[in-house]
Amino acid sequence: MSDHNDHGAHFAHGPEITEPMERWTSEFWDERYRSRPALWSGNANAVVMTETADLPPGRALDIGCGEGRDALWLAARGWRVDGVDVSRVALGRAAGHAQDAGPEIADRLAWARRDVLEWTPPAASYDLVSVSFLHLPSRNRSPVYCALAEAVAPGGSFLVVAHHPSDVGVVPRPPEPDLFFTPEDLAADLDERWEVVTRDARPRPEIHPDGYDVTLHDTVLRAMRRA
Repeated sequence: MSDHNDHGAHFAHGPEITEPMERWTSEFWDERYRSRPALWSGNANAVVMTETADLPPGRALDIGCGEGRDALWLAARGWRVDGVDVSRVALGRAAGHAQDAGPEIADRLAWARRDVLEWTPPAASYDLVSVSFLHLPSRNRSPVYCALAEAVAPGGSFLVVAHHPSDVGVVPRPPEPDLFFTPEDLAADLDERWEVVTRDARPRPEIHPDGYDVTLHDTVLRAMRRA
């Protein structure tokens, strides 16, 4: 998962779902990625670019890296990036894009299949943990996001981009309000070790599947772990 324009359709198309938790399985996402030669547009996420542009390169963890465009963008700026996704198909495409980018970039990238419902990254290990459009039920969201935040080293940044609850009804989304959250919801789980740098419901133009213009909002949270 990488860019804004595609994420508007993220839940609107794909296999029919009878059990909500199927959306987080490798089988579901492998099928999604196999359904098209490229599931996303290939552009890095605009929020990731904006929020990390002034950060000094270090070690980054890209959660839900998909076909790898955010990770490649970071690697081109000097970051060493671990790209993690539940889909082997997506990771194969990401590795291919990295090879196409040349050894200078490919050597800064590593790819691993991980299920964040079962896997916890090593604590205090990354200068940046970036999580884009990972929508989990609230019973899972808080423990998963807290575990991801714990992977940030002192002085590092935790960046989350997601669909804002106000988008429900504006474009097709699952009729499950529990999946969507505000930056305040995320910030409430951060303790005194954190300084919130960005807390925003960031507007962006989008085209509705029926062809007319709409304004969507992204939940954006960037927090720095105090050294």
